[in-house]
Amino acid sequence: MTNNKKLHGLQLSRRAVVAAAAVSAAALFTFAAPAPSFAEDKSIKVGIMAGEEEDIWRVVTSEAAKKGLKIETVVFNDYTQPNEALEQGEIDANAFQHQPYLDNQIQQHGYHIVRAGYTGVWPIGLYSKKYKSVAEIPEGAVVGVPNDPSNEGRALRVLQSEGLIKLKDGTGILATVADVSDNPKKIEIKELDAGIVGRSIDDLDAGVVNTDWALKSGLSPAERIAQEPVADNPYRNFIAVKDENKDADWVKTLVSSYQNDTVKAEFDKVYKGTGLSAY
Repeated sequence: MTNNKKLHGLQLSRRAVVAAAAVSAAALFTFAAPAPSFAEDKSIKVGIMAGEEEDIWRVVTSEAAKKGLKIETVVFNDYTQPNEALEQGEIDANAFQHQPYLDNQIQQHGYHIVRAGYTGVWPIGLYSKKYKSVAEIPEGAVVGVPNDPSNEGRALRVLQSEGLIKLKDGTGILATVADVSDNPKKIEIKELDAGIVGRSIDDLDAGVVNTDWALKSGLSPAERIAQEPVADNPYRNFIAVKDENKDADWVKTLVSSYQNDTVKAEFDKVYKGTGLSAY
């Protein structure tokens, strides 16, 4: 009887050991299982401009959700607001600007903002409802240009490339009307808000208009009589974030959620060739 008890006790002990080992193995398996994505519960706010970009970012938001990143878009109507909102932490990223614009904003305001990934480029163009070619633009014509530093310099370079003006040697990309050294047709260069130039085209002989604003103003490619080159264009737009977040995993996910064929298809549909993917 005693031996049977001992044998039974040994069997129980062995079962306990096996059970314990099984529990340990299960625990190891549990801890070895893949950790949930960093963005499982990550939500961010991204500042964008009103209009066509809202359609693009609906698709970006859907792509990001597949990767566990929730995006809330914050829509702006003024170019001066998204960087200030980003700097103040009101949003986590924005997508509306090119490097010359950001460089100027940093110089003026000391922002700690960096480029995270390119989005698209919209070649700026010279539009006119009165003339079919640059050669037809008469002496004394009134030509509108955007008045913000980066886009004004960009517009003046279009006018220079078409022979309407000449800029001083060594003039950088932030040229202003003060940098015009030669104006053979004595054109009047009228500085206007970027969003106003296109809407004022009926009152101008011609105007250099950002492509997104040209679309909003109802201007057609047929009314574009000149355009900046696309090759080596320094004015590619991008997603921007605070410098402290540039290497964060969610930033990489955000960029990849934009830079893919699904978003490109929507981009091409929305912009109808007036904008080009730039990554």
